[in-house]
Amino acid sequence: MSKQGAEGAGGERELLSGGSEQRCRARLAAGARRGGGGPAAAAAVLVPLCSVRGRPALLYTLRSRRLGGPHSGDVSFPGGRRDPADGDEVATALRETREELGLELGPRSVWGQLRTLPDRHGLSVAPVVANLGPLEDLTLAPNPAEQVEEIFTLPLAHLLREENQGYTHFRGSSGRYGYTLPVFLNGPHKVWGLTAIITELTLELLAPHRYRRKTFVPQRAPRPREGATA
Repeated sequence: MSKQGAEGAGGERELLSGGSEQRCRARLAAGARRGGGGPAAAAAVLVPLCSVRGRPALLYTLRSRRLGGPHSGDVSFPGGRRDPADGDEVATALRETREELGLELGPRSVWGQLRTLPDRHGLSVAPVVANLGPLEDLTLAPNPAEQVEEIFTLPLAHLLREENQGYTHFRGSSGRYGYTLPVFLNGPHKVWGLTAIITELTLELLAPHRYRRKTFVPQRAPRPREGATA
């Protein structure tokens, strides 16, 4: 490997280093204090950081196309609606991950929560950031009953490259562009919608000097008439 390549690989690994974890935990905790006191989110997703052969990555699921419904064929993170028995949003994200992927995670894996976001139906969703560790050390069992068709990963280096970043412009009721939301391209599946917004916020958290969010995250779910990807 060239010196430049070695430095790039080293910088990539730093994204999930102990120092990066401490910084991210502190930032997430500060955000939680600023936004504390609000009602609990109606749903939660796990944002699964991991490494694949030493390369930091994000893990995604693909919803089954055969079962129909509004999320059929969508790229997503493991998650779902909060159960009355869940103590908080973290408990929801960990339970849903166990049910969807057969993966038992402890609270120590959790770094914290990103800001609560609305999905396309206006449901409030809490993204919970956690580090799974090396993917090679895990046994994943995607559950067809939970509409999980496939599990795949995207290296953080891939997501940070500009050529893999696009944007979807949504027109509002006036016919003018009302929202610009991210989309991540050139992987096995296109990452768009709420999952892309959460991906963008995660990249901004992990690599603030390499990634700056260029899109507007709405407080309410956008209701587009039509869209075009740029």
